[in-house]
Amino acid sequence: MNKTELVAQVAAKLSISKKDAEAAVSTTFETIAAALAAGDKVQLVGFGTFETKKREARMGRNPRTKENIEIPAATVPVFKAGKGLKDQVAK
Repeated sequence: MNKTELVAQVAAKLSISKKDAEAAVSTTFETIAAALAAGDKVQLVGFGTFETKKREARMGRNPRTKENIEIPAATVPVFKAGKGLKDQVAK
């Protein structure tokens, strides 16, 4: 399912226009992204937790040239599924 299909599903389930559903879905994603960028953790009980983790710098290897390269440190988003989501998917 892509974003367009998600918007269509939300619009159908809530009996609202696709334009309103698009605004709601986009705002939700933007709010989660902004919270993560600010270093906050977003916890949706029963669904899961969005948070960021720091990845240390490390040495890697270019597979084409076999040359060693340094991969810089980065902050990456992480999602951990909650019990409710895990149980629903397992059915």
